[in-house]
Amino acid sequence: MWKYFTKEHNKEFILSLNLINKDNNKEVLTTLYNLSNNKEKYYTRKYILKKDGTKRELLVPNYYLKQIQKNILNNVLYGLKVSKYVTSYLRGYNLKDNANKHINQKIVLKLDIKDFFNSIDFEAIYKALPNELFPPSVKVLLIKLCTYEDYLPQGAPTSPMLSNLVLKNFDNYIGNYCDKLNINYTRYCDDLTFSGDFNYQKLINKVRALLENMGFNLNMKKTKVIRNYQRQIVTGLVVNKKMNINREYQNKIRQEMYYINKYGIISHIKYLNVEKNQYLNSLKGRINYAYFITHNKKYKNYLKLLNKIN
Repeated sequence: MWKYFTKEHNKEFILSLNLINKDNNKEVLTTLYNLSNNKEKYYTRKYILKKDGTKRELLVPNYYLKQIQKNILNNVLYGLKVSKYVTSYLRGYNLKDNANKHINQKIVLKLDIKDFFNSIDFEAIYKALPNELFPPSVKVLLIKLCTYEDYLPQGAPTSPMLSNLVLKNFDNYIGNYCDKLNINYTRYCDDLTFSGDFNYQKLINKVRALLENMGFNLNMKKTKVIRNYQRQIVTGLVVNKKMNINREYQNKIRQEMYYINKYGIISHIKYLNVEKNQYLNSLKGRINYAYFITHNKKYKNYLKLLNKIN
């Protein structure tokens, strides 16, 4: 698609998003410019409950704006290179890729970037988009279509990939620094994970200084130093000796299957007061995830039993 950035940049950029054709070229182009200048009207605030009981605010674009952002993501942003140390929001990557580098390590250090998306503003995104691919007019239009009040809205499909581009130089710098010291480093969104045998306080200070220079802050309350005699969890997966799901997750599945085998599915869902298909789909999803992580055959056997239930 980069051939489009040689002339009539804004027009060709929008053409590359598969949003217009010869018949509606002018009309849609005008609509996009108007939308980019008034995009705050097209977001809805929603809240989801986090594990700690607090609420996370999401800014969700309406259907039309979301489709535009999805096209930008698929036809533009996914064509850009990010750091090899980032594992979040990339095609073909998952939680296992992030946790895999930290298996069987003496120390696992986990850091969290505070107010991650809200800290990424227009200027940071503008600097992150390469000049050789994005002329100024294209950058401005793209960023306007993907920001809310000039920062990344958590809830827009383009925000995660744009955050990866903004942190690309940081990831490469700190990753190369860690490589020289035999420290493993990965970043999954706002979660930074380091592992090995190292001076963790010195590393924390370095990372904090680099991030503050970029306009970010560490959430020091979420800083964790986990020794190998403790349960080391990286993006929800236990990594002490091998990759595994946590004991509570395993026990819950085993308990559910025990009750189903002992009392029967009808009696069990009646006790839980849940809808049968919804319950089974949820349980199958959890079991599939457990098998994906562990490849333990017992989860395959659980699924076979559940699939026999009508």
